[in-house]
Amino acid sequence: MFRGGGGRVSFRWHPRPARVAVVLAALLVPLAVIAVFTGTYAIAPQDLADLVAGTAPGPVERVVVLIRLPRLVGALAVGAALGLSGAVFQSLSRNPLGSPDVIGFVTGAATGAITAILLLQAPPAGVSLAAVLGGVATALLVALLARRRGARDAGYRLVLVGIGVGALLAAFNDLLLTRGERDDAILAQIWLTGTLNARGWDEVVPVVGAVLVLLPVLVVLQRRLATLELGDDLAQQLGIRVGLLRYGTMTVAVALVGFATATAGPISFVALAAPQLAARLGRGTRPPLVGAALMGAVLLLGADLLSQHLPLQLSAPVGLMTGVLGGGYLLWLLARPARSRL
Repeated sequence: MFRGGGGRVSFRWHPRPARVAVVLAALLVPLAVIAVFTGTYAIAPQDLADLVAGTAPGPVERVVVLIRLPRLVGALAVGAALGLSGAVFQSLSRNPLGSPDVIGFVTGAATGAITAILLLQAPPAGVSLAAVLGGVATALLVALLARRRGARDAGYRLVLVGIGVGALLAAFNDLLLTRGERDDAILAQIWLTGTLNARGWDEVVPVVGAVLVLLPVLVVLQRRLATLELGDDLAQQLGIRVGLLRYGTMTVAVALVGFATATAGPISFVALAAPQLAARLGRGTRPPLVGAALMGAVLLLGADLLSQHLPLQLSAPVGLMTGVLGGGYLLWLLARPARSRL
């Protein structure tokens, strides 16, 4: 542990989670190589070298720079954003089911984005802003409805209230689709499946910026979040402003969900599974933020590659792929004894 002077800033070093993070980061390299070089249009290593040198043919430049790189960067950023958000909400709720896709925040972000698409015909930046605002509004509503002074089951109340609010918002989203113009409704329905298809730099840059800006904020607050898991009374005795910390970190996490949803649509189960898998691999008692971000990137990029290369022309949007894989994980998590859950 390192202690700095003045403000007494300290960082605790845990070797195993750090090794897990290094392994996950290394695993992203071959996945990224596969994402760039494979596809309908074959890219050779020499083509990539020519692209770096500025002598690549036009088709190679268009395929790599305008199609595959935005999709790759989008998968990494969206996966990292969802993993980070899931880690924060699971820590705040002290519940492995306290994931933004389970408790309705992803659906709320989707409501904001669909409203912008169908009613306002907003550009990508406007869709991103609407998704963030929709997620934040949903989070505030869920937190308000789940609040009960002195409740010992606050985490489970948050999950249950979030599921109910998410169901209502899902019905509202369906209503918007039925009332929208046919072409816009079709585009919105495709977006609702969760996909990285045809994502350009305009859609990808906002979520990349959100991860780069908000990840350091959460890392700085990580130790205070760990203290908050010990209970509000103890955290207050240690000088932590519990309400400010809880709602501040919740806002940051919801913003990450909003930007991720605006880029790729609703992606299921990455935010649920990534923090838990990172915690189990690191043998920790709480979801690690950096590990959860890297695990989320690995899961989403791997699922996207799998969805593109399924045999018998069974390729599907990545949101459907994560839903299939994550559904099995959720059933396994629910079937485990309560004492073995994080």
